[in-house]
Amino acid sequence: MVRKRLLATAAVLAGALVLSACGGGGGSSTGGGGSSGGGGATLKIGFMGDLTGENSGIVIPPRNGAQLAIDEYNATNPASKIELVPYDSQGSADQAVPLVTKAIQDDKVVGLIGPAFSGESKAAGPVLEQGGIPSISPSATNPGLAANGWKFWHRIVANDNDQGPGIVDFLVRAKSPKTAYVISDDQEYSVGLADSSFKAFQDKGVTVGRDQFAQAASDYSSTVAKVKAANPDVIVYGGYYAQAGRLLKQLRDAGITATFASGDGSLDPGIIQGAGQQAAEGTVLACPCNIPFGAQTGALKDFTDKYKAKFNVDPAIYSTEGYDAATLFINAIKGGATTPDAINTAVSGAKLTGVSKEISFKPNGEPNSNSIFIYQVKSGALTLLGPSTEAKLG
Repeated sequence: MVRKRLLATAAVLAGALVLSACGGGGGSSTGGGGSSGGGGATLKIGFMGDLTGENSGIVIPPRNGAQLAIDEYNATNPASKIELVPYDSQGSADQAVPLVTKAIQDDKVVGLIGPAFSGESKAAGPVLEQGGIPSISPSATNPGLAANGWKFWHRIVANDNDQGPGIVDFLVRAKSPKTAYVISDDQEYSVGLADSSFKAFQDKGVTVGRDQFAQAASDYSSTVAKVKAANPDVIVYGGYYAQAGRLLKQLRDAGITATFASGDGSLDPGIIQGAGQQAAEGTVLACPCNIPFGAQTGALKDFTDKYKAKFNVDPAIYSTEGYDAATLFINAIKGGATTPDAINTAVSGAKLTGVSKEISFKPNGEPNSNSIFIYQVKSGALTLLGPSTEAKLG
């Protein structure tokens, strides 16, 4: 991991130096996808995230949502059309840096939806900032991303300082636990969610233990043994569904029956597939997203119908957030902004009644909305229970 961090840091610095020498790149160039004058150009908006890796199930839905919004916009024959350019980072910080450098220098993107995950966002953020390219993440939740002083960075979901306490508050209200155990792997997102959950249990007066394993590990027997010895009433895992499914299966195989909970990174049917339906049953999952499951009305129903017609699947995690992130860029361009700087100004000051929520931004790029929703695996499927402050276990 040390070597990876050093490589990522070197790549960030190299990218920043090249961008500085090139005067910042971005959509102000007349080549590629940008145009300083606007009229008639096709503007390029990037989408970055894990599109083929083990956690792609939580990134493809927002990519689809973004594509839907852009296709709808282009169908109106606007003066400036938009091309959505995918960048498959596989969630890796090491891959994100060269990809975002290519997006800025070669492809001349005027904005980026993503990066999707927190670790890659941390690595790519300085390059985007140096290049002056506005970004909107539909899913990166690590709290520290908002503390970098970045002026071109935005996200439209609550961070883990909201999500962790939201999970814990719900569990304390629903289960009245006396003991808890928090687990993470060593990914940026996983550690951040575990940190906030651990502190929230302490603040609630719940006795809590903690352990961490390597992302690449597949045998969690050491962690399982520690959990079994602690005999907690509830377990919170801060990480992605690929690891969560394997961990949950090994916990249940060891006879551990405590309520298992996780955050948005695990909110995918992959956790059921990884753990097995019996082991996954009853699992509690939290997310700063409102997935339009079941019968809906109004904007959510309209979105669901259009999404399913286009992609032949139901909307999933962050589908609506991807659509709203693209809509923020679309509205900026419709308003006449065609350079990255002008688009950033428009996005930063935007107020959008989105499909996912009401969206506006604080000066540090954080959203003003911080709602957390609770889901549960019931009869082998993900089910929405409602907002964390109102939801009840099924």
